[in-house]
Amino acid sequence: SGTGGLRVFGELLAKFGYKHIYVPNPTWGNHIPIFTLSGLEVRKYRYYDTKTSSLDFDGLIADLKSAPDGSVVLLHACAHNPTGMDPTMEQWGHVSKLMTDKKLLPFFDCAYQGFASGNAPSDAAAIRMFVEDGHHLAVVQSFSKNFGLYGDRVGALSVVTGNEKEAQSVLSQLKIVIRPSYSNPPRYGSQIVSVILSDPKMTTDFIDQCAAMASRIGTMRHQLRENLETTAPDRSWSHITRQIGMFAYSGLTKEDCEALRDKHHIYCTLDGRISMAGGTKGNV
Repeated sequence: SGTGGLRVFGELLAKFGYKHIYVPNPTWGNHIPIFTLSGLEVRKYRYYDTKTSSLDFDGLIADLKSAPDGSVVLLHACAHNPTGMDPTMEQWGHVSKLMTDKKLLPFFDCAYQGFASGNAPSDAAAIRMFVEDGHHLAVVQSFSKNFGLYGDRVGALSVVTGNEKEAQSVLSQLKIVIRPSYSNPPRYGSQIVSVILSDPKMTTDFIDQCAAMASRIGTMRHQLRENLETTAPDRSWSHITRQIGMFAYSGLTKEDCEALRDKHHIYCTLDGRISMAGGTKGNV
């Protein structure tokens, strides 16, 4: 699974002397315990400006500049969770150059490929850029959402190295980490993904179906924004449609979320993250 890949690579980093990892603030809540239990100190870099409901790119760059050379940096490949705010390709280019200059190690988490732009290949553009820029890096992919295989725990951990010998050494060490953990992954779900992505027609069908899902989620975003602007015109809700992916980072406070839950039986995480995939024309 994607979670498993994060833990495996986290343990590998700790085994070979890395002491800390930088994650965006905010990030997926499970990142912090995963890396902490892997033996790494979790440090945060600025990512989201709550005042403007937008990417804090200046803060992001400043914090990465101040990070010790050689640090590991977790990056959300697309559809950032929970904010739904991604860097532009131009901004990704600045991040790539900075990480090259400081010899930072990129570690991509790609959990929502196909649900950001609506085009699965395009959603991997940042990863391809970093590879083309010459980075040695790691990528964790989850197929839980985009393949509908949540219960099968399907994911992939990929590591880009400098040469074949180095790749074999990394693979050997990954197996040493994996063996006393889960030993061997389940095969059924991974075979489904492998069969689909090995067939050009089925791959095209997969890309098209992800696009349809992303489009539907986008429609729900626009409907939610329209309804919020009608019922709560004193606030700005434009960020709802500027965000992408499965989630809307609403800007609601903890107290707002508790009131929704207790008075109206509407449920979201207490940081205001709403699952737009659960939105329908009947409940938005």
